[in-house]
Amino acid sequence: MLQLTAGRVGSLVTRRMVMAATSASSTRMASHGVSEQTDMSQPMYFDRLDTPLPERPYQNVLDASQKSLKQKEKGPWSQLSKEEKLGLYRMMFNQTYAEMRRPSSEWKTVVGGICIFMGITGLVVLWQRYYVFPPRPHTLEDEWQAMQVQRMLDMRVSPIDGFSSHWDYEKKQWK
Repeated sequence: MLQLTAGRVGSLVTRRMVMAATSASSTRMASHGVSEQTDMSQPMYFDRLDTPLPERPYQNVLDASQKSLKQKEKGPWSQLSKEEKLGLYRMMFNQTYAEMRRPSSEWKTVVGGICIFMGITGLVVLWQRYYVFPPRPHTLEDEWQAMQVQRMLDMRVSPIDGFSSHWDYEKKQWK
């Protein structure tokens, strides 16, 4: 009975030490640069061709010059310069349609990957042909097949409607 309680006390102490070490390490981990997660319930900004107006503007936090430009936006647009209009556009959107539709160079990476894959596959097949597969049987050689055909003709294999029926024995040629 005394051993049973001593064992239980030992396991209890061990569990508490493990729990204390785990909570201390999680506290340390939380204080050392764990990134903040994005709140997915808030509207997000995406540049997409099929959605011309995103749910929120590209820049939420504006500096002093951008705030003054936003105040000028409320007035007549004919008084705004081209750079100010571009600045307003860039506060609302990250990319223009032309920038979104611009072709990327990703196809080069895909074609290069395919070529590398095909080259490695070719090397594996070549290696298998030399070191893995057995040599080609002699029965696949042209001379052997010609002798086999001649033997079948001499034996008159299937003379009525088979192989030998297509051979003219008098002229010694195929019908």
